[in-house]
Amino acid sequence: MNITIQDLFEAGVHLGHQRCRWNPKSQKFIYGHVAGVSVIDLEKTYKQLQKAYDFLKNIALDGQKIWFVGTKIPAQEIIRDLAKSVQMPFVANRWLGGCLTNFETVHRSLNKYRHYLRMQEDGSLDTMLKKEASVIRRQMARMFRSFEGLVEVTQLPSALLVVDIHQEHIAVAEAQRLGIPVVAIVDTNSNPELVPYPIPGNDDLTKSIQIILTCLAEAIEQGQALLEQKKIEAKQLKEIPVKTDVVSHAEDAVKIEEVTINIQEN
Repeated sequence: MNITIQDLFEAGVHLGHQRCRWNPKSQKFIYGHVAGVSVIDLEKTYKQLQKAYDFLKNIALDGQKIWFVGTKIPAQEIIRDLAKSVQMPFVANRWLGGCLTNFETVHRSLNKYRHYLRMQEDGSLDTMLKKEASVIRRQMARMFRSFEGLVEVTQLPSALLVVDIHQEHIAVAEAQRLGIPVVAIVDTNSNPELVPYPIPGNDDLTKSIQIILTCLAEAIEQGQALLEQKKIEAKQLKEIPVKTDVVSHAEDAVKIEEVTINIQEN
């Protein structure tokens, strides 16, 4: 990782919620309470961030997909930008209930949305009656809010990367039900035991969200780079000419015959 504890401190990652709002199960990640505010132990944050970093790197190395989820206003643009930079699906507007647990139905809706997008691109939507086209465009506007970052999705993710498990509790619950691991920024008002890879930190400050998600996006990039390198090496190995046993044996027979002739001549 290219960040330090000092970087986390300067981004305000250590600033939790007011003590009156803290979740007792977050106690193990809290350094103390100052002026009524819970202060997060950044050494523990760093350790948890390293675990999440290694996990996401391995997921990307396997060529699997990780969904970025963050619908609160401070996280939306960060989620969009970083997910696009690593070519991963994302949910930034609203989590559609059943997006994981009822994936077959969601997938049919996605196919319908993709069909509408193709109609819009090839101009066939403009050739329809105005009333029909208007109905489709209204449907597309509603679908956009749910499917903006999921247009290319064809299967369930191997992991979720979530900002604020308190707000995204439906997504976390669905992932739990299906056994999909969750990496999440967990503030002091949430229960870190709900996810296997909690990263204690402020999930309201833009700087805090930015520094943590950027670090995790770098982990995914590293995994993708290693995967690409593996593919190149595998391709190079396939291109190396390999002698067959028949050819090898024939060459050996010629060599033996040449040696025998030389001996006889001597």
